[in-house]
Amino acid sequence: MRGTNGTQTRSQTGSQTGSGSDELIFFVNGKKIIERNADPEMTLLTYLRRKLGLTGTKLGCAEGGCGACTVMLSRYQTHTQQLLHHAVNACLAPVCSLHLVAVTTVEGIGSVARKLHPVQERIARAHGSQCGFCTPGIVMSMYALLRNNPTPKMADVEEAFHGNLCRCTGYRPILEGYKTFTVEGGCCGGGGRGGGCCMANGNEAETSSEEDADEASSLFNAADFAPFDPTQEVIFPPELMSLTKGQRSASLCFRGDRAVWLQPHSLDEFLRLKWEHPDARVVVGNTEVGIEVKFKNMVYPVILAPAFIPELNAVTHTEAGIVFGAACTLSHMGAVLKQAVETLPPHQTEVFLAVLEQLRWFAGLQIRNVAAVGGNIMTASPISDLNPVFMAAGCKLTLIDKDGRRVVQMDDMFFTGYRRTSLRPQEVLLSIEIPYSTKTQFVSAFKQSPRREDDISTVTAAMSVTFTPGTDVVEDLKLSYGGMAATTVLAKKTANRLLGRRWGEELLQEACTSLAEEMTLDPSVPGGMVSYRRTLTLSLFYKFYLTVLQKLRQQGVNVEEVGADCLSATEIYRPETPSSVQVYQAVPKDRSPDDVVGRPMMHLSALKQATGEAVYCDDVPLYENELYLALVTSSKAHANILSIDTSAAECMPGVVCCVFADDIPGSNATGPIEYDETVFAHRQVTCVGHVIGAVVADTQLHAQRAAKAVRIQYEELQPVVTIQEAIATQSFYQPIRTLEMGDLEAGFKQADHILEGEMHMGGQEHFYLETNVTLAVPRGEDGEMELFVSTQAASKTQSLVAKVLGVPANRVVVRVKRMGGGFGGKESRTTILSTVVAVAANKLKRPVRCMLDRDEDMLITGGRHPFYGKYKVGFLNSGKVVALDVSYYSNTGNSMDLSLSVLERALLHMENSYSIANVRGRGFLCRTNLPSNTAFRGFGGPQGMMVAENWMSDVAQSLGRPAEEVRRLNLYVEGESTPFRQILDQFTLERCWDECLSRSRYQERRAAIDLYNRKNRWTKRGLAIVPTKFGISFTAAFLNQAGALVHIYTDGSVLLTHGGTEMGQGLHTKMIQVAGRVLGIPCSKIHISETSTNTVPNSSPTAASASSDLNGAAVQKACETLLKRLEPYKTKNPKGSWENWVTAAYFDRVSLSANGFYRTPDLGYDFETNSGRAFNYFSYGVACSEVEVDCLTGAHKNLSTTIVMDVGHSLNPAIDIGQVEGGFMQGLGLFTLEELHYSPQGVLLTRGPGSYKIPAFGDIPTQLTVSLLRDAPNDKAIFASKAVGEPPLFLAASVFFAIKDAISAARAESGISGPFRLDSPASAERIRNACCDRFTKLCPPAEPGTYTPWSVQV
Repeated sequence: MRGTNGTQTRSQTGSQTGSGSDELIFFVNGKKIIERNADPEMTLLTYLRRKLGLTGTKLGCAEGGCGACTVMLSRYQTHTQQLLHHAVNACLAPVCSLHLVAVTTVEGIGSVARKLHPVQERIARAHGSQCGFCTPGIVMSMYALLRNNPTPKMADVEEAFHGNLCRCTGYRPILEGYKTFTVEGGCCGGGGRGGGCCMANGNEAETSSEEDADEASSLFNAADFAPFDPTQEVIFPPELMSLTKGQRSASLCFRGDRAVWLQPHSLDEFLRLKWEHPDARVVVGNTEVGIEVKFKNMVYPVILAPAFIPELNAVTHTEAGIVFGAACTLSHMGAVLKQAVETLPPHQTEVFLAVLEQLRWFAGLQIRNVAAVGGNIMTASPISDLNPVFMAAGCKLTLIDKDGRRVVQMDDMFFTGYRRTSLRPQEVLLSIEIPYSTKTQFVSAFKQSPRREDDISTVTAAMSVTFTPGTDVVEDLKLSYGGMAATTVLAKKTANRLLGRRWGEELLQEACTSLAEEMTLDPSVPGGMVSYRRTLTLSLFYKFYLTVLQKLRQQGVNVEEVGADCLSATEIYRPETPSSVQVYQAVPKDRSPDDVVGRPMMHLSALKQATGEAVYCDDVPLYENELYLALVTSSKAHANILSIDTSAAECMPGVVCCVFADDIPGSNATGPIEYDETVFAHRQVTCVGHVIGAVVADTQLHAQRAAKAVRIQYEELQPVVTIQEAIATQSFYQPIRTLEMGDLEAGFKQADHILEGEMHMGGQEHFYLETNVTLAVPRGEDGEMELFVSTQAASKTQSLVAKVLGVPANRVVVRVKRMGGGFGGKESRTTILSTVVAVAANKLKRPVRCMLDRDEDMLITGGRHPFYGKYKVGFLNSGKVVALDVSYYSNTGNSMDLSLSVLERALLHMENSYSIANVRGRGFLCRTNLPSNTAFRGFGGPQGMMVAENWMSDVAQSLGRPAEEVRRLNLYVEGESTPFRQILDQFTLERCWDECLSRSRYQERRAAIDLYNRKNRWTKRGLAIVPTKFGISFTAAFLNQAGALVHIYTDGSVLLTHGGTEMGQGLHTKMIQVAGRVLGIPCSKIHISETSTNTVPNSSPTAASASSDLNGAAVQKACETLLKRLEPYKTKNPKGSWENWVTAAYFDRVSLSANGFYRTPDLGYDFETNSGRAFNYFSYGVACSEVEVDCLTGAHKNLSTTIVMDVGHSLNPAIDIGQVEGGFMQGLGLFTLEELHYSPQGVLLTRGPGSYKIPAFGDIPTQLTVSLLRDAPNDKAIFASKAVGEPPLFLAASVFFAIKDAISAARAESGISGPFRLDSPASAERIRNACCDRFTKLCPPAEPGTYTPWSVQV
């Protein structure tokens, strides 16, 4: 196609460059950009980061699912003479679509150096930025909202964040900081409690006055915020305004390597181009095509961009309805329909309301702002949210080509097959008419997805019924479903059967029986969840049935009344704005203001993170001769490599070379503990995603394209994928661990009852917002190399890179400034990438960089270990547990990694907080052909405790006693011993338990829930309270050590370095607080630059929650050494300043540099002998949660959570509460939402935020209370504090068991009682299937073994 007929299709445009492309003119942060070689395949994000060096905008997923790349686009609309501002995903926006657009990035609205914008300042000061990688995107979503609406409501703020994810904070502080911009959260003018500011004391729990004295509840003071003045915003560039007004309507053409972008200026030209290029892709928002090109390797040589053709953007009101041009964005369509609903009589807007209901949960705002309604129809996705509504409403589509137009109705003939429509190749969709509804027509739309906001549907449905006026006789019925076939379908048989029937119980029975027959699915269907999807078709019809009954009654038609107990099934979900309370111990009034230990100090980098100035690994500016690397990985789970053909890859543009095992100068063996892995696979691959080689090229795009062109031939071997397969084939790693105490046989003899059970816990993807990244810079002499890595384990990276390069460790320096999240995922698996990049850099003697794409990172790096637990528990009639025999099976993957330590920690937490006299735990490491699983916040502890809570709830259920009573009865007391023979001292769990019961008003709640459940059939509430006891120390004793290095310079400033890394948890902030207290100087004098292996050697990974304890003690020692050296000068000059003493010491030739070292005393547990201290101390916590479950769909709402956490004397309550909330939300994902799907062949199917759902803003409990236990000093750690990173995660199990409690209430309605198995996560599918009722009975699952499932439980 190139150069043949593309040239004569151009009309006369302004200026053309030599390449046959037009000039692309746009503005970035007010600066004019003229791009003469715009590449149709380049995104705005790549352009900003690589061409303009604006690295504030981040890459999180490249599929528009996380919002890290959010920027604001502004456009002047000539026909309305208005400025339009909207937030978009820069990772999907093609740079060619930005002609005459103004782009605003996070750098453009404010900076620490110049002046912060209030949006930047408030998220930072409200503690809403931890790792900071998602912060610029959240800042820009909020900024775009304020540009359009300077006084938003809280609901507007929540909607603006539908497309943004954060993995660290748990969202609460972000909303709280931004609430100050809203109508609800503005200044109360001193109308708060006691005449003060409402922000300062409005969110305290009601506590008795004697407790109040030392109890603080505000983590920031809104009065300190700079005021927000909407009139001071950056103006739209005047030059762009005149360019827009003065442009002659002209077509544009941009040519790239593989594609040409044609932007026609008129409908006629568009139709002519489509006639000449019938296979061309039409692109408006690029939210679908962008994904196809990036992830499905599609190449579209011709792209037609009709976004600015007036006819395609027109909105016309006709007699029959509203006609939308096919290029109207979903946001615009939503705004027009909202307006119509407000002005038209209600009976006319039933269809509009159904469309709006679907739009509420359609992707995120950044996608809705650019995605076109025509694109949504033409993509023809079988799970489209809108197509069922258009189909049920019988919308009319106008199709057009250069010879004329035709109108078709959107019915079951329109979609001809998977992602195919009945349009002819040269035709385009011009417009869609959405009709008014009639007086006797009722329309509803439903969408069921794993997560409510920004999620892909499991099943989506729209139903429309029209009655003979004045009666309940069905005249017309359309039932449309998505997610039940390869296209959107109409249930025609069922609908036809019900015509002429009366709307009542009989019709319902017949509809359900008929739907169950008509809406079948093959048991191996893509997406799985067959029983659930079939049940949903019935459940959603039942919801529609009830809703219509209500509406008929309102119209005065005589139909049966909807019982009060069924009303909740018809309610449409309206989110409530969350409210929260944080309680912590205030510092004594007489403490020096310079001593900030115990004060809620802001994270030190928060302001830089909010302005995009904080430098992450991939933000390091490009080196002069730098190259980019892309990995070549296995597509088979277990196979011999027969041949590797790189010839095609090596001819591709930009490619420098390929790297394989033969290029390794040192050793190919690697691994964090055992060297049981290879840097590059040699002869055999043992998992999908196993690194075989790499391609190095001049740019990321070229490297990735070439990597896909490497051809590998395999001889496949039988893989072991699941735990059950490993058990069947006895595929285990050694050793098998056992932990025993007491006499098991005697224990079971003593028991009144014995119960057996099992449970499976799914794995979890870390989903740190910043994927793995390494930049390796060879230093050119003596084999030296410097690496910038996003890792928690700088020293381990150093030693493994040295090993693969065959040089001593002293030639390798690893530097870590900060990570965009870690959570354990960057403790050992980062070296998979670092070693490969180092080999390439060494081979070429040039700097080499690689940042994994999200889908690669999820595929290659492993996650939390899936666990299967089997237990036998003996207990008395009272509920006291006397014997426990439990076995844990962990899905380890294709190498040992840290799995033995993970399993050991699971065994050391197998009893959670319960005292059991006779106990035996066994642990098996299953060797499977999955990418090796690894450390993840909690490190096996949550898996061990989850099984414990499961048998505890079984015991309560089988006895029919309240679960909280049985839990309380079994709790440890001070002085008791654990199964690993550690005596519990300073045991605060009972205090946490009692405070949690009273703060959550547990008994009151319990009574209210029982009442609610009696009154409601189809929604049920549940309540649970769960304790945790988490051991603090690395289980490998030698890791419990840390070093620090402190320099005082002659101007009195202090440079502090320690062995810990910063990944958002605030470690550097706490270390500066510690140093400030010891040295007695303000924090502003102290600086931490980075963590590096040439300042503090042999550091342990930043993990096990122990980093503040270990590094804090090392910092303290170093500072004390320096203080001792300064003592004589202080004594000589007691009135002098810090600077005076430092100068005096320097002139007296005293060393102003010291290192500190700390090792945790008396550790060293031995599994063989069950002796020695395993942990330095324990962190305790208790959480109580209440949920509401929709028994028809399996969806649930988190109504409230109260957490009481013992963190000793908190070093920084803001950071600690941030860790509690962030850990809790991560646990909430683990136990209720996040599901990794693997095919039976071991291929990971969930490789990005589109298919793998982490909690979003809307998943926070509506009421969240976090209280740090007061007066609980811990003498075993720095300044009486306690570890806080991992312990709170397990408390989210309270939500899981509250869900289980609600399901029990639902099962009771069907006459089922007693313990039942609910695996984790408690997804909507599992919840719905466990709530057995008449609908589930109609959709039984297929017999296992009779089909090949889409995904397997690993």
